[in-house]
Amino acid sequence: MTSNPRLQERPSLVLTRLYPVAPEKVWRAWTDPQALKQWFRPDASFSIPVVETDVRVGGAFRILMTDAKGEEFDLTGVYREVMPHRRLAMTWGWKNQPGHESLVTLILRPSDRGTQLELRHERYLDFENQPTHEQGWNGAFDKLERFLQDA
Repeated sequence: MTSNPRLQERPSLVLTRLYPVAPEKVWRAWTDPQALKQWFRPDASFSIPVVETDVRVGGAFRILMTDAKGEEFDLTGVYREVMPHRRLAMTWGWKNQPGHESLVTLILRPSDRGTQLELRHERYLDFENQPTHEQGWNGAFDKLERFLQDA
């Protein structure tokens, strides 16, 4: 009996954006709880009542999002790599999907036009949800862009 290699693989997603600000501002947007509360959501219908970050290798984070219907989306993880203003890697898990942890890595590269942000989301649960992941990340990135313009 041959197993399906697609079932053994874990999908990944890579997105890149250029923001016209210094890497320090992009870093702060990802690591400061007050900053995250202002932009980290897939769309405007979500509120962010709780954000906790302990930005150090082995430190934990939690982001609790609530949609317009009151449904909660509780995200937690542990920082695996912390290189200020350059690289941040963390585990990524939703409370409603216990045992399914993925990895998110942010790479910040200074450029003459600002900061190039590369996001790698690896080993998430399934291929079928890839469009949802991509849509969610792109929505968050759009809000990050607006936040950085106002910051």
